[in-house]
Amino acid sequence: MILLNTTKKNKVITSMMDILNKRRIEIIEANERDLNEFNLKDRAMYDRLIVNDKKIDEMIQALREVHNQEDPVGKIISEITLENGLKITNKTAPFGTILIIYESRPDVTIEAAVLAFKANSKILLKGGKEAKFSNKILVDCWHEALKNNNLDTDWICLLELNREQTQAYLQNPLEKIDLIVPRGGEKLIAFVKQYASCAVLVSGRGNNFLYIDKEADWEQSKKVILNAKTQKISGCNALDKILINNNIPNFEAKVTELVHILNHAKVEVWVDANLHKIVSDEKIIKDENIWFEEFLAMKICLGEVDSTKEAIDVINHYSGGHSAAVMTTNQSIAQNFMEQVDCAAVYHNASTRFTDGGQMGVGAELAISTDKLHHRGPLGLEQLVTNKYYVLGNGQIRN
Repeated sequence: MILLNTTKKNKVITSMMDILNKRRIEIIEANERDLNEFNLKDRAMYDRLIVNDKKIDEMIQALREVHNQEDPVGKIISEITLENGLKITNKTAPFGTILIIYESRPDVTIEAAVLAFKANSKILLKGGKEAKFSNKILVDCWHEALKNNNLDTDWICLLELNREQTQAYLQNPLEKIDLIVPRGGEKLIAFVKQYASCAVLVSGRGNNFLYIDKEADWEQSKKVILNAKTQKISGCNALDKILINNNIPNFEAKVTELVHILNHAKVEVWVDANLHKIVSDEKIIKDENIWFEEFLAMKICLGEVDSTKEAIDVINHYSGGHSAAVMTTNQSIAQNFMEQVDCAAVYHNASTRFTDGGQMGVGAELAISTDKLHHRGPLGLEQLVTNKYYVLGNGQIRN
């Protein structure tokens, strides 16, 4: 795609904000068609599917934030002049074409597209069939905004493919794709990695852990756990697993109280064999694989550990590499935990629900990357570029 100047890109984004506002009734009606066809049993996905006036306002705000952000393309990363006179400048550059495959959330159609567009990349949007009407009208709004500014609609494309067609497209894309971002559960990620013929940036899998140290502030811990688990169960930053140090004062009483609090909040509690001796009415974990699962539901696992080292080992073995938290008043223990746990975001005395572009000051995000190349954590506008070296010479040759 051609390089667009910042003014042109921002004019398209401004047009899109106006169009969303004007066409909000159409958008909500299209979304209602999707909701009416959806199976209510999957409450987490249903919640992510909903588009109402509040959600449209949030979409417009996301557009506004990206509009106001600095253009990430062409920024100088480094400059050096060699002894032979070569001047070498490393600058940020567009990826080219990005394919994002995602489930349920129509707001991704807005956020992913605006980030890619401002980063001067073409984006291919492969949403789930559950959001087909919502995604179609939102992409139609994008095309209207592009046409209003005399730009080709190819900048933002909706791929309407079933699973078999998607597999074929991944194996033999109709055009060069530079990056694929699967944003969803483990099955989607595994499917994309199996068939993709280009770079894949993994995102979306949570399975987040919280460790309660023996020196934790108990009242603070209860508050953080409830927020991390129940504030939004459909978020990939929601809490799924709790490890509690058995050396904490009044261990058995605290385990009992925590389970009672979770039950009162309508959270289904599973416990390991040791904790089952204390809270025998709860479901016992018999299959180790449950520790690998991301729930996206009102469900949580509790396990007993006898040291911070054991907690770190458990988390590094089972977690999705997304977020992990430690509750402790001991700064040294917290520092050790945060350095040793292998996750994109690590927390001390705070809810994992803050692993989010907007909450972390990044702004709108394409995804939360759990990969280590090329970026880890919220993938915002600034991170949605690659780099290019500009080498200026005057006839230099290498001896």
